[in-house]
Amino acid sequence: MQHRETLAAGACLALALWIATRGGWFLAALGLALGAVCAAWALMAWRRTRFVRPVSAPGVVDLDEGRIGYYGTGGMMLGGYMALADLVEIRLLRLDGAPCWRLKSADGQALLIPVAATGSEKLFDAFAALPGIELGRLTAALASDIAAQSLWRRAG
Repeated sequence: MQHRETLAAGACLALALWIATRGGWFLAALGLALGAVCAAWALMAWRRTRFVRPVSAPGVVDLDEGRIGYYGTGGMMLGGYMALADLVEIRLLRLDGAPCWRLKSADGQALLIPVAATGSEKLFDAFAALPGIELGRLTAALASDIAAQSLWRRAG
């Protein structure tokens, strides 16, 4: 079930609001604080759900200790690893009609990762750790048909 995390966050939010209405200032404050945390969780879960695509591209994405890895099957997308600290640019390209992430490192190397590769949903959490990134812009780019978009650049 694709929306499992969003539903869990919604249930948590409902519980928090129920606690807030049980009476007294303490339960109201506790319920509202818990509700704020659950609402933030629900928003992130909903955005992450929009990032997930059915697997229809070759290769496997791996996220390990601050490094993004892609095990490609040959052709244009051979694969490799890139540390998040070395990442300077994220672009979304369309190659033969299929969307691909193009990650560029400080030394100019690029890593192409198909959006529909196995495990590509892990990239949402990896990208969320980058300074100044707008996750809403990433999810909106996935829904558009623009051929190439620069979505994030490291400042400095």
